[in-house]
Amino acid sequence: MAQKHELNWDEDAPAGRSLAPWIARAGGYGFILLVLAVAAYYLVGMALTHRISDDVDQALSETPPGASRAVQMAADLIYRETEQNSWTANNPFFLPGYMLDNMPNYQQGIISALSRFAIEMSDQLGRTRGTSEVDRDLDKAAGLLKWPGTVWHFDLSTSWAPTTPAEKQYLAARKALLAYNDRLAAGDAVFEKRADNLQATLERMTADLGSASAVIDRHLMQAGGWGVDRKVDDIFYNVKGRLYGYYMLLRELGVDFDRVIRDRELTAAWSQMLESMRAGAQLDPLVIVNGTPDGLFFPSHLAVQGFYLLRARTQLREITNILQK
Repeated sequence: MAQKHELNWDEDAPAGRSLAPWIARAGGYGFILLVLAVAAYYLVGMALTHRISDDVDQALSETPPGASRAVQMAADLIYRETEQNSWTANNPFFLPGYMLDNMPNYQQGIISALSRFAIEMSDQLGRTRGTSEVDRDLDKAAGLLKWPGTVWHFDLSTSWAPTTPAEKQYLAARKALLAYNDRLAAGDAVFEKRADNLQATLERMTADLGSASAVIDRHLMQAGGWGVDRKVDDIFYNVKGRLYGYYMLLRELGVDFDRVIRDRELTAAWSQMLESMRAGAQLDPLVIVNGTPDGLFFPSHLAVQGFYLLRARTQLREITNILQK
């Protein structure tokens, strides 16, 4: 009787066909590993990058005798946010900072305050009114600090050619501010410590805080009962940065104008104004909630922030009214 021939399908199958399931599994595992690696890159990178530097007791770096402490503080804050911290507002999609939103808004709020201060230094404090031309270094710094914080090496909305990123512009502004302070210490620059100059500077800062309060007010009108939206934290941290920047500048501007403040008996009012700004700058809830201002269960962090902002603004107005007399 003839033996049956049993077919061995494994032997007859082509080699490529037997490898196909293994390749498919390896490709699937590789894709999963790639996804996990990308997720880890962004998550770990975000954790390492994220930093809200709101130390209101930050010491001033060494300042030449006769130089402006407020100008030095502006230079210190620029250096901290661009060199010590990572400037994140212009991060492209392949950097972890691209996924952050609180830190970029906070940094841009600080730069907004510094930009307003640089303009006032150029227009008011850094020249003898009506007789001297604008200081070249202050004018340069004021222009550079207006540069949008979101500009990276390419700004495709204006040109395909490479451009200077925001942090480089801000560092150039810092260099100009330090150059002004060096010339001021050497007696080759002007810093008019008059009551009317201080009054005009504070009025501009008050107006800027007023625009920030208007943004808060408009958003509070849209507050939801559940207190959750995607824009509230952007507004909160931008205003927080602005309050922090103004607090640090006014803290040192008070030293620069110490004689004017004492002569006008403004010491107590100045301290109260700084305390209001300090309280607003230090607000740091774990989660920003946009509940209705009279909500029972969900708080309105914008309303709390707006309270400190308006109180500081009112106190600034009181100070400018006294300086005007």
